[in-house]
Amino acid sequence: MKIAIGTDHAGFSLKAPIVKELTSLGHEVLDLGTDSEESVDYPDYAQAVAEAVMRGEADRGIVLCGSGVGGCVAANKVPGVRAATCHDTFSAHQGVEDDDLNVLCLGARVVGEQLALEIVRAWDKARFSEAERHKRRVGKIAAIESQYLREPAK
Repeated sequence: MKIAIGTDHAGFSLKAPIVKELTSLGHEVLDLGTDSEESVDYPDYAQAVAEAVMRGEADRGIVLCGSGVGGCVAANKVPGVRAATCHDTFSAHQGVEDDDLNVLCLGARVVGEQLALEIVRAWDKARFSEAERHKRRVGKIAAIESQYLREPAK
């Protein structure tokens, strides 16, 4: 699986250990920045990850910021992205299994490195259940999204 990762300065400390873990699990990682703890704006990196998932350049994505919330809000603005802030393993695997979560958001100021790695492993192992009720619900989410998309420019 190819996984895009992006982080602002607040989430930067978790990026290297997560990339190492993903690589050890056999994944290809698309690193979309940032490359230091110098202050940057989280929406830029959340958008880059979300767009990589939307365009099919990555199968899934991970967004890191201080709380996980801002990056999640930004990522969810991109059509087709289902991002969630998960600070526990249950939410991470359940989000994939029931809601077809394709972008995981983590708050580096909320979780430490070990918990972050546990969450990433739970998210990584999870697969969408394909249960009819979950497909119906994800379809309803897509329908809500499509109601608010603008007509493409001509």
